[in-house]
Amino acid sequence: MTAARPETRAAAEAVGTRLGPLGFGAAPIGNLYREVTDAEARAALETAWAGGIRYFDTAPHYGLGLSERRLGAFLRERPRDEFVVSTKVGRILEPNPDFAGGDDLDHGFAVPNDLVRRFDPSETGVRKSLEDSLERLGLDRVDVLYLHDPDAYDLDRGLAEALPALAKLRDEGLVAAIGIGVNDAAVAARAVREGDLDLVMIAGRYTLLEQPALDDLLPLCVERGVGVVAAAPFNSGLLARDTPPADATYNYGDVPADVLARARELADICRAEGVSLPVAAVQYPLRHPAVRSVVAGTARADAVRENVDRLHTPIPDGFWERLEAQGVIP
Repeated sequence: MTAARPETRAAAEAVGTRLGPLGFGAAPIGNLYREVTDAEARAALETAWAGGIRYFDTAPHYGLGLSERRLGAFLRERPRDEFVVSTKVGRILEPNPDFAGGDDLDHGFAVPNDLVRRFDPSETGVRKSLEDSLERLGLDRVDVLYLHDPDAYDLDRGLAEALPALAKLRDEGLVAAIGIGVNDAAVAARAVREGDLDLVMIAGRYTLLEQPALDDLLPLCVERGVGVVAAAPFNSGLLARDTPPADATYNYGDVPADVLARARELADICRAEGVSLPVAAVQYPLRHPAVRSVVAGTARADAVRENVDRLHTPIPDGFWERLEAQGVIP
């Protein structure tokens, strides 16, 4: 793949510097797991904006377009140059010919399944996905475009077709930065090797609880100047409370007993140091030089406020070094 032109690279780097340390993940306002009212979604977004958050991430996958529509309705009222918005490609939304009043909970979203997702990483599919997203958002552009979960469909085809298509969109100035958004650190590392990416969004694989992204992905990103967005810092909610409950969610599902025990051990260690587990979870990824932003998703205004406060809560001197000495973190 041909490398980006210097002016194109500069534009992408400028976006990376504007993400800010904390971003808003908009999957929950797409009715992730539960129904969320328009008023609740807007309150969460307003709280994020008031808290200084200026990076907002969404995708067609989230609520079959509901997340994009709600986010766009909010952002259209804000000065366009004051925020960064990312969405994703790889899944085209099409009318469901078999719709009979069902829901999309099999995919995790409490919305009618009147649309279906179709994997299409081709250049035509990538361009259509972007056009459809812009229509749902009601914006004239997005800043960052990620290839979303190609490993859930056909990884080889996804990387071979979508990464060059994304690079074309960047070269044409239709987006400022391109990347991949996945849950698997090895997949993300392969995309960095095979594509000319600006950003990687890695969900749940570089957190206080687990750091497989350290093995290959993060060193590679430092070497190639690729910024990292560390999403899901609470591992889908497991680290979001001072003491992880037995019914916590982990990786979008029930938490295994051994993982729960590990999370509770982390909570005890943090507590002994005078630090709340969620505070440590929000701040931990930002210690790595490749990480540009931590993106946390919620549809609750009070949770957004808590996350902003957690970002700014002072950590005692020597805290991270003591965790390293105990073997708690690498």
